[in-house]
Amino acid sequence: MDKNKKYSPSTLCVQAGWTPKKGEPRVLPIYQSTTFKYDTSEQMARLFDLEDSGYFYTRLQNPTNDAVAAKIAALEGGVAAMLTSSGQAANFYAIFNICQAGDHFVTSSNIYGGTYNLFGVTLKKLGVECTFVDPNAPEEEIAKAFRPNTKALFGETISNPGCEVLDIEKFARIAHSHGVPLIVDNTFPTPINCRPFEWGADIVTHSTTKYMDGHAVSVGGAVVDSGNFPWDEYAEKFPGLTTPDESYHGLTYTKAFGRNAFITKATAQLMRDLGSIQSPQNAFLLNLGLETLHLRVPRHCENALAVAKWLEANPKVKWVNYSGLPSNKYYELSKKYLPNGSCGVIAFGLEGTREDAIKFMDRLKFIAIVTHVADARTCVLHPASHTHRQLTDEQLREAGVAPDLIRLSVGIEDVADIIADIEQALA
Repeated sequence: MDKNKKYSPSTLCVQAGWTPKKGEPRVLPIYQSTTFKYDTSEQMARLFDLEDSGYFYTRLQNPTNDAVAAKIAALEGGVAAMLTSSGQAANFYAIFNICQAGDHFVTSSNIYGGTYNLFGVTLKKLGVECTFVDPNAPEEEIAKAFRPNTKALFGETISNPGCEVLDIEKFARIAHSHGVPLIVDNTFPTPINCRPFEWGADIVTHSTTKYMDGHAVSVGGAVVDSGNFPWDEYAEKFPGLTTPDESYHGLTYTKAFGRNAFITKATAQLMRDLGSIQSPQNAFLLNLGLETLHLRVPRHCENALAVAKWLEANPKVKWVNYSGLPSNKYYELSKKYLPNGSCGVIAFGLEGTREDAIKFMDRLKFIAIVTHVADARTCVLHPASHTHRQLTDEQLREAGVAPDLIRLSVGIEDVADIIADIEQALA
């Protein structure tokens, strides 16, 4: 592809990342090798010192993975990206790349239950604390959560499973006024429907397991850097990026790699030591999903909006949260940040008890109960009983998850069949 030309997301989905040379495979190959050969010891040494770019061990870099990461970076409008073994790993690396024991970060409370647990429990054991805030609170209220040792602000573009829309510009203002980056998990909208960098976010994460893969065959994650955050202006806050790394003979990432400093450090240091790589086989499968992302996402949104309207009109349904509905409290934010549609995920609650919700799900025919979301097949989950069952009712509410919330992930089947299955289960 012409690197000087700006292509549309649809073209990037198909073409970005892999540009074969004469006689090379037209389709991205799987480089299923742990190691890569060099002719001299000096060549290998320069790679280990980060003085040359190239491949020597797949735990750090692999040509298949790098091509797919480059495609995702292009779709988000970032300068560089790194693939990880899962979305959980992506969020961990994004935070741990700039936080160490004794540091603190602020996060929206309306986030995926697994991320809530990672931030509130596991990272605390590593000496990194976080404060959960209501993302809908006024800016001055959220600002009170910041401390001198705060290193980042985190949020989800559309929260999982509550389907709440983040005010990205507001969060960016708060983060930047405190000299820290805004990290946004953009899994649900994907860069087809939202590009957080255009609204002030600095780093984007993804669970590529979801819409990007789209087929529920490949677990993975990605971290993308905009290259825009001025690390050196806040050098004392981010010594890992702005002071010498003794494990690379005193190299300083911001000086050596400029706008690529964040991803280079995450790869050369964290991935080197922690090793949460995405396998080349999974990266290859992810790329197959990305090639149709621009076709699938509009169908998910079209189907979900039709189902949300049907649910809203049904007397057995107590409430529906889908930002594409004109009646929704996030409708205006959605028009701003997600003008082409949000995603295929709907949160709703039924009239009746928690047991009624479980009975409804058990009666569905082809809509399956699975611990997954955002793939081609329509599926359903009751977070309070499944993914978020480790949280108390109070923690559930803090995370934007009502105890009666049903998460419906609308697929790309015929929407009349989807509605008919819901209708017979409610009956």
